[in-house]
Amino acid sequence: MKYFFVLLFSLFSLSLIAQDDLLNDLMKTQDSSTSLLPKKMVFTQRIMWGEHGLLRGASPLTAANREKELKIRRSMLVAHQVIGFTTLGGMVGQGIVGAKLYNSTGRTARNLKNLHEGLGAFVNITYSTTAVMSLFAPPPLINRDKKISSIRVHKWLAVVHMTSMIATNVLAGMLEGPNYSKIKPFHRAAAYTAFGSYAAAVIAIKF
Repeated sequence: MKYFFVLLFSLFSLSLIAQDDLLNDLMKTQDSSTSLLPKKMVFTQRIMWGEHGLLRGASPLTAANREKELKIRRSMLVAHQVIGFTTLGGMVGQGIVGAKLYNSTGRTARNLKNLHEGLGAFVNITYSTTAVMSLFAPPPLINRDKKISSIRVHKWLAVVHMTSMIATNVLAGMLEGPNYSKIKPFHRAAAYTAFGSYAAAVIAIKF
């Protein structure tokens, strides 16, 4: 476990360097011929930061404001990665406790169940916060995601782990009923899929 968190810290340190390089690169590409907004944006970004977005009243579409928005973007993406690593660590802990819970009974099982649920609540909060930091961050100046790339793979995996997270929570609620033994394998499979795809998404963004 110690080495796992050392790895997470190392990846985070590398991500800070990458974010600095990305911001500097974007700012160098901005000139009179560069559009202030990319042609393609996530729908949440278009709603908030588009040409007629909800935040355009407070932040008109000018080069100066876009420069400020890029700095906001950088901060939100750094937060996205920090909280993302925290979420991954929580998932590991929840998985370890969950595996022990399946093989426990009596008071031990009750204690593990409470711990598992507490970790689950923590993971859900950090996971949701991570998603918000990504979906509502201001858009970049240009969208370079045209071919298969680490960013695109990261987005594809996001669809998988978000779907799996929803399924895991829904099935967790059903475990309290009489169909516990029937639901348990599906809940476990959904949880493993969520963790596997989430971990893969974290790794993909680094390569």
